[in-house]
Amino acid sequence: MTTRRARDAGIIVGTGNPGPHNAITDVTGIRVGHTTLSRGEGPLRVGEGPVRTGVTVLIPHPGDVFTQPLHAGFHWLNGNGELTGTAWIRENGHLMSPIGLTNTGSLGTVRDTFTAIESATHGPDHRIWALPVVGETWDGVLNDINGQHIHPAHVRHAYHTATTAPPAEGNVGGGTGMTCHGFKGGIGTASRVTDDGHTVGVLLQANHGVRDRLTILGAPIGPTLTDIPTPQPPEPSYKPGSGSIIVIVATDAPLLPHQCTRLAQRATFGIARTGGAGEDTSGDGVLAFSTANRDELGHPGPTRRLTALNDTHIDPLFYAAIEATEEAILNALLAAETMTGRDDITAHALDEHTLVNALARFGRGPGG
Repeated sequence: MTTRRARDAGIIVGTGNPGPHNAITDVTGIRVGHTTLSRGEGPLRVGEGPVRTGVTVLIPHPGDVFTQPLHAGFHWLNGNGELTGTAWIRENGHLMSPIGLTNTGSLGTVRDTFTAIESATHGPDHRIWALPVVGETWDGVLNDINGQHIHPAHVRHAYHTATTAPPAEGNVGGGTGMTCHGFKGGIGTASRVTDDGHTVGVLLQANHGVRDRLTILGAPIGPTLTDIPTPQPPEPSYKPGSGSIIVIVATDAPLLPHQCTRLAQRATFGIARTGGAGEDTSGDGVLAFSTANRDELGHPGPTRRLTALNDTHIDPLFYAAIEATEEAILNALLAAETMTGRDDITAHALDEHTLVNALARFGRGPGG
């Protein structure tokens, strides 16, 4: 895992305490795996490359994710995007699949591979009913996105190599070709532990925002970083802010589906605190789930005995989701490395020294 993270640079987001690894895998039982594809250079040739993409798979608990549901909820900040399976989550509040993150053009491949994995796991007599959850953001600035370079084997690799270790960040998995606020973006993660002992973890794919709105620790640093160029593809329809962000929020607190939805809504404040605005052409979605009550939710009987958090105690989880989302975006930016993709377009990294110096001008950051 990269050491280039906000806290390694002395940048502390919020007042909450992170978990042991400051990652979504601090929520017990969660596993994350990546497949990263990066090959080719020069002019775009659809179907050939250059390829700058990948897939990230999150497995939400150590049991059978296809038959043992978890409570979940979902919220769109702006809906120019896709996260499959959320119609059923809205309807009955159950997450019953792994979660995939990839590029827009490969969403169907990841979804179909999850269905095939379920079939292979349960054998030919299992009656398949699958609405897998897969989110996308558009990596066409750097990647041959119409080339369909994600194949089932890539999805299976990410699924079968997923571990409880802190996930790699930046130019990995689904975040390989993503950009964020005019810099190289990608995968980011962070966590918080509340005073009640509950953990909230965030994993996100950051491919959103415009440079002029980038805000860190409340400081509007984006307009001060004009010496670092922003990537600009030749398509006339592309404009800054056209990207998206998908956020996954996990907690071990015993939340009901409507409480998960409320938690998902609060994560959007973390997007806003870094300058994200849910622009018209952006797809900004948040899925939240609780790993509690798994045994009862999988019980076949006519009734279930569930534990639910009293709403009067939910505010610390809201604050945790906000802070972890904000920090995960910053970690995605700092972990990412400068990348040149299709047509020699370059997305530059936001290195920690540039960030620290920019924050210092506003009296923020280490020693600020």
